[in-house]
Amino acid sequence: MTTTRPAAQTKTRTRGLSPRVFYRTVSIAEAITWTLLIVGMLLKYAAGLGSLPVLIAGSLHGLVFITYAATSVLVGVNQRWRVPRIVLAVVMAIIPYATIPFDVRMDRTGALEGDWHREPTDDPRDQRWERRVLRWFLRRPAVLITVFVLAVLVIMTVLLVIGPPGGWS
Repeated sequence: MTTTRPAAQTKTRTRGLSPRVFYRTVSIAEAITWTLLIVGMLLKYAAGLGSLPVLIAGSLHGLVFITYAATSVLVGVNQRWRVPRIVLAVVMAIIPYATIPFDVRMDRTGALEGDWHREPTDDPRDQRWERRVLRWFLRRPAVLITVFVLAVLVIMTVLLVIGPPGGWS
């Protein structure tokens, strides 16, 4: 007996992490670290536990914020978002918990649908330099992951050298 799959199941499945899952995961992590930062501030100012809770939560939040910004650029270029949408995605991380409704909106409008674009299409935007660079990296996932992580760590290090928001207290 031969069974046929529904059309939704016959689609090519994404190998690894899809742009949608990657973006949504980092978006949720960014909101979670907002909670940790707020709890850290409550522990410092309301419970009088000193600066350590804010230092730990703030550092973690900063790292995830930078990761979210980099993820927004990476996924935005892959999904052919216009620059204002990518900028808006990054700005949403400045507002506590705003990444969640933004993420939901992007998902509902289909802006997160599809796989990583490893090959060019007939779309004229695929001939732009940023799309060619992205495709090169997407064909070399180990290089992409290494460069992505190093970029996040370098940005975090530079910002820590400059000093945290509010200074060291």
